[in-house]
Formats: sequence, C-alpha cells, structure tokens
Amino acid sequence: MKVAVYYNNNDLRILEHPRPVLQEGEILVKVRASGICGTDVIEWYRIKKAPRILGHEIAGDIAETRTGKYTVGQRVFVSHHVPCNVCNYCRAGNHTACETLHKGNYDPGGYSEFVRVPQANVERGTYVLPGNVSYEEGTMIEPLGCVVRGQRMLDIRKGQTVLILGSGVSGLLNIRVAKLKGAEVIATDIDAYRLAQAKRSGADEVIHAQEQFQGKADRVIICTGAPAAVKQAFECVDRKGIIQFFAIPGKTAEIPLEDFWRNELTVSSTYGAAPVDLEEALELILDGRVPVRDLITHTLPLNDIQKGFKLVTEARNSLKVVILP
Repeated sequence: MKVAVYYNNNDLRILEHPRPVLQEGEILVKVRASGICGTDVIEWYRIKKAPRILGHEIAGDIAETRTGKYTVGQRVFVSHHVPCNVCNYCRAGNHTACETLHKGNYDPGGYSEFVRVPQANVERGTYVLPGNVSYEEGTMIEPLGCVVRGQRMLDIRKGQTVLILGSGVSGLLNIRVAKLKGAEVIATDIDAYRLAQAKRSGADEVIHAQEQFQGKADRVIICTGAPAAVKQAFECVDRKGIIQFFAIPGKTAEIPLEDFWRNELTVSSTYGAAPVDLEEALELILDGRVPVRDLITHTLPLNDIQKGFKLVTEARNSLKVVILP
C-alpha cells in the first residue's frame, strides 16, 4: 500500500509499505479522508521522531475485522489516542493525562491507504459515522473534540468575554463553540482572509493581531504559534482571568510574574480530547450546531500531500486541508 513518510515539512515521500496484518480484536480501516493537523507542521516538534508516517484525523471504511463489535463496510472515525479508563488520572476525569493515551496510536498513521486499529482503539476509540456525516467532516471530529475539552476546562459560559488569538482552524472552531455557549468573542489574526473567516464564524469583533484589544477578557485562548501572542495574552486578560495554551508558541514562553501574582491569573494548557469530548463533537457536527464542512478548503490525493503541507505552513487562503488516500 502507499504511504506518505514525513522527513521534514519540505520532504514527504510517497513510498510502498506492507499492508498491516491484524491480531485478534483489531480492525483494518481503508482511509478515505485524513486531515492535516496544525501540529503536523510544527517541525521542531515532529522532526525529532522522523522519519515517520503522520496523520491522526481519519475517517474511512472497515475493510477487515477480527472483532465481533464492528462489521466490514461500516463507515467510521477512529481516535488515535485512547485512555485506559482505570488509572488514577482517568478515575479523576483527567483522561488526557493517561499514560495509555500518550503511548497508543494506530498503525502506521493516517497518511496511508490502510491503518490497523489496535484492540484498545477498537474498544474505546472507534465511532460509526452517521450517513449524513461525510468522511471529510469525520476528520473534524478530533480537532473539534480538542476544542470541546479545552472550553470545558475553561468553563466558558454566557456573560464572559473570550479573546481568541489566531483564527486558523482551531481558532475558528473555538469561536463557534464559545458562541454556542453564549460568550462574547473577540478574535485576532494577521491575515485578512482569516479575519473574515472569524467574523463569518460568529466573532463579535475581529482585530488585526498587531493592534491592541482595548478591553479585558475573562478567558484568552492562544491558537497561534506566534511568540508575540503570549505577551498579548497577558496584556489583555482580566484580573482572575485564565490564559489557555491551545497551541504552543515555541518551546518556552516568558510569564510576567508580577502581573500573574497581583492579578491572580491562571495559565493553563489543553492537550487532546477524551472519549466524552469526541462523542460530544460528533453530536455537534451531526445536528449542525457546529458546522465544519465550510472549514475544509482543500482536498488532495495522497500523492499531493507535499502541496497540502505547503498550504498549511503558509497559512494563507486555506483552512483545513484533507488528504484523500
């Protein structure tokens, strides 16, 4: 089967790879759609494990099964990370801190024609796609699930002001979910196209990132890799407010400790999604409360994945790029 092997952002090679062989309790999924995640193009983060086959936002058809839970032909979304549900983290509701979640994955990766889904992922991370949810929309379940979790951690609700720094896919999803919760939303970006998308997604106000938001926000969500966003977040957060690192602007960040201390601020992060978040994300897509189809601006065959990475890294007139193996 064909796979795309990542060496760096400018070197993805289409190679032949053995089709995975199933063990008892596993399924083989023919990948119909695989989204390019923003984290896939964070080179300093990904290159340390290169060469590897990336891709963790997939939807497809069950091509083979060695479990009685699913049947050949079913359309599914498969989560690449699943918790154990029994460790101290899971029992406390902190599933994304679970060691099992951080170690697990499917084989070999979503940028391939087929993936083998391990038994744990079959049991706790495979979701049948309803007929009116397309494969492309299925790739949005994982990114939306991450947003659902992040905002659950922030307890976003009506009456709050939420500032979202960066209006790429994650920023736009955060806008849509925060508006669904009744918050007032201000969004920033450096790109006119993305600012227009933020407005279309429901932001009450959009601001060029080089301009200063004049108010104060109860919650600030960093959805950009720009280091300047950290400084801006601390300048714009209100007393007792929370800054959340949804994205990571580099390996380190400077925190103004005096403001942090005197204003009783909270700095938090969010990583991944738990099964409950993925289930909610699927429901939000299914009933149309959070539309996602319009965020998919490009679909490309596996052979053109290098073009897809370029679209994502350049971050111009594109949002979600989906590969169709």
